[in-house]
Amino acid sequence: MQAIDFRSDTVTRPTQKMRQVMANAVVGDDVYGDDPTVNELQVIAAEKLGYEDAIFAASGTQTNLIALMAHCDRGDEYLVGQQAHTYKFEGGGAAVLGSIQPQPILEGENGCLPLDDIKAAIKPIDPHFARTRLLCLENTHSGRVQSLDYIEEATSYAKSVGLACHLDGARLFNAVVKQNIDVKQITQHFDSVSICLSKGLAAPVGSLLCGTHELINKARRWKKVLGGGMRQAGILAAAGIVALNEQVERLAEDHENALILAHKLANIEELTVDMAKVQTNMVFAELKSSTPAELASHLESNGILISPSNTIRFVTHKDVNQNDIETAIGLIKGFFYNKK
Repeated sequence: MQAIDFRSDTVTRPTQKMRQVMANAVVGDDVYGDDPTVNELQVIAAEKLGYEDAIFAASGTQTNLIALMAHCDRGDEYLVGQQAHTYKFEGGGAAVLGSIQPQPILEGENGCLPLDDIKAAIKPIDPHFARTRLLCLENTHSGRVQSLDYIEEATSYAKSVGLACHLDGARLFNAVVKQNIDVKQITQHFDSVSICLSKGLAAPVGSLLCGTHELINKARRWKKVLGGGMRQAGILAAAGIVALNEQVERLAEDHENALILAHKLANIEELTVDMAKVQTNMVFAELKSSTPAELASHLESNGILISPSNTIRFVTHKDVNQNDIETAIGLIKGFFYNKK
């Protein structure tokens, strides 16, 4: 039996159609640029998101790093959230590999970077300082959607002072589905965007970076330098095409399941759930007693996986249904009952 896995939407398993198209994919050598399936995926992504070009890479960490290195030179700086993935969860790659200085900014309401703090963080043109070149936003951020008004305001200001704008859109389509809008209503404000195919969209591997022809040409070099050159990658890209064409609208099911899960968790006396933060496919719960490790161990012994931390994140995805939620809730209630 497969475990019921709430740790992340990265654990999604490819659909049967994905497996079929991967087995039958027409391939070439992507480093030479002649893998037709990779090229098709890149065209689809660029057109869907409203950009001139796109590049397929192994992971969102890689596409974000490639973007930062394409936008910034050595000694430059990018503005980023204190809890943002590109700053906190990508191994310091911008600094270590790109010689790019991050300037973290504490997130405000709903995970947004306060505009006044963005303005204050931009360095003056002076040899004492790193050159501020890029604003990096994230949408969704911890499952929360950044509003169109905020995105327009922040990026408009950044561009007015000469900054480029990059979006870590690992779960961008969750934000799109939640707001019932076209993805271009968000992407039009950014010079580049990274999207993940291997999270809620259920492809087994891969992310895409979209931007201008000039930016993507730079990105192709940095991808190769970073060891990201893939050969017959069309086998992976084939699943990515299915993900973009068939898995986006389905994300609404994950959002509905997250809300169901949140209400049921909130009804457990020993847990606290902030319902205002349940906007897409993530639910955050805090324990009033016991430890997350104890609860995680109990659930794992019964075939359910969570990530134990002070605040437990439950993530819904394609491979979690409402029966799975009922099973998890019953086991969580049983854990607390046995502790009394």
